[in-house]
Amino acid sequence: MTADSKWTIEFEVQADLLPADIQKLHAAAEIAMRQYRERPATITISIVDDAEMKKIHKQFLKKSSTTDVLSFDLSDTFQRKRVFALAVNAEMAVRQARQRGHSAEAELALYITHGLLHHLGFDDDTPEHARRMHRAEDTILQKAGFGRVYFDSDL
Repeated sequence: MTADSKWTIEFEVQADLLPADIQKLHAAAEIAMRQYRERPATITISIVDDAEMKKIHKQFLKKSSTTDVLSFDLSDTFQRKRVFALAVNAEMAVRQARQRGHSAEAELALYITHGLLHHLGFDDDTPEHARRMHRAEDTILQKAGFGRVYFDSDL
């Protein structure tokens, strides 16, 4: 968190996962918050493996598969400061990055940005909403130095 920041952004990384540049991932989260949120927030981002993501997915959404990102709003209705928790899957990021031709770090930044945008008024429930969300993701990721990670010519 910077001295003038309204947001506290903390990372929890499983010890056995390859370290990413947490400062760059932090920058992507900070840019998303600065661009789309005025209210203060505390954000915890857990970088996990497939096994842990599968447990979280089962516990909260009753699905037995792994996924890329899960995002939760843990805020109390009466709190001014919002509380968000994200779990991002490092092993899936490595696989997807290979397929998409960019770094696993950029893929993790995409997951973090995507999860946060769900709390900042974005959704991907229709093709138009998805296009809007993916454009916002790429704008944020470009500003954070990752380039256009999600870019698809159909957007």
